[in-house]
Amino acid sequence: MNATHDQISKVLSSIGFSSLNALQEETLEKSQAAKNVLILSQTGSGKTFAFLLPLFLNLDPNAKHIQALILAPSRELAIQIEDVWRSMRTNLKVLTCYGGHSISTEKKSLTEAPAVLIGTPGRICDHISRETIDLTKVTQFVVDEYDKCLEFGFDDQMSYINEEFRRLEKVTLVSATEHKEFPPYLSFDQPEIINHLAFAEDPSIHFWKYPVRNQNKFERLFDLLCSFRGELSIVFCNFREATESVCAYLRENGYDAIVYHGGMEQDERERALIKFRNGSFHTLICTDLGSRGLDIPEIQHVVHFQFPQSEEAFIHRNGHTARMKANGSSYLFMNPDERSPDYLNVPREEFKLPKEQDAPVDSPWITLYFSGGKKDKINKIDIVGFLGQKGGIAKEDIGLITVQDFSSYVAVKRKNVRDLLVKIRPEKIKGKKLKIDVSR
Repeated sequence: MNATHDQISKVLSSIGFSSLNALQEETLEKSQAAKNVLILSQTGSGKTFAFLLPLFLNLDPNAKHIQALILAPSRELAIQIEDVWRSMRTNLKVLTCYGGHSISTEKKSLTEAPAVLIGTPGRICDHISRETIDLTKVTQFVVDEYDKCLEFGFDDQMSYINEEFRRLEKVTLVSATEHKEFPPYLSFDQPEIINHLAFAEDPSIHFWKYPVRNQNKFERLFDLLCSFRGELSIVFCNFREATESVCAYLRENGYDAIVYHGGMEQDERERALIKFRNGSFHTLICTDLGSRGLDIPEIQHVVHFQFPQSEEAFIHRNGHTARMKANGSSYLFMNPDERSPDYLNVPREEFKLPKEQDAPVDSPWITLYFSGGKKDKINKIDIVGFLGQKGGIAKEDIGLITVQDFSSYVAVKRKNVRDLLVKIRPEKIKGKKLKIDVSR
């Protein structure tokens, strides 16, 4: 027990937490004895760490095979889970596999089995068929956003994966919405349910009615976003075309936002999230693709430019604000000519803009692209040292760093960019000459 307590304390210290929240406490307690666990909690509640911590405590550090498999419905969510795992500094190998990622790179990494394998259903099935992974000794199986896995048509693939297990001891399903049906092939009987879906009564979210008319919706959105004075916001639209139109209008008027939707190439989506997370953009314009499972911290404002198409979508959208007991605001664009959906029954006070209209605020950060990453033996420490020694900038002028297999993205203070690029472009990092430029 003491060893476990020490392990928990060490992990908490690594991720910068002083203690577990209620969800994480309950999950840790109930996961100890239960074979089947169902975690229900909204986006931003800390549920990724909630299921990763007990999983970690049940791993054998001396084992040389895959012990745990985590499935996610999208590459973005899979990468996010990996990021949380790496922040725990467990010293246990993790590998993430997903479509759009080099299969040959993954095969090479799989020659030494990871303790934890994370992936999308399609790519995991691909590796099974290629016989590059062995799941027969897996004891822990987690499906994050399991309802979305089923909704996206991954049922057959998950069934195929399930047939590979021989020693499975624990199944954990995770969702931000409550469902009563479970995939029959999982043998998910009498689960221990951990339900923290108390969203609707969360007093930390303030709901605002924001009156608009069809002819001035874009202008009203511009004014609203400017009033946030650089605080992070997500604007939700129902269709890809709407996100593009909204973003184009904002940029034409001097407000720099970034788009995220399912019609973009996967690397474009990934770059968009990187630049939003690191603060290079204050506002993300997205479809409901961006409402599920993506961990984007410190969102203060969620804007419903178009009514969500379901109550479930409404819940997920708002789950991005008021994170981890913080406070946030949700704005409903209300056209008097439209009938609001029945589920929008939350209290709505009318939001009034300040009398003096604010101008757009530029982000103090900008993202640099480096054409080298993990497979080039480059890490975050290397990049910080390079920017300091060759670029002459202070650590506080370097923001979030994202290192991928063959590329890296670094937030730096916008004021430094021109001089910095002149200094570092001719230089080598770890003996390698890389292409370095502002990320497009």
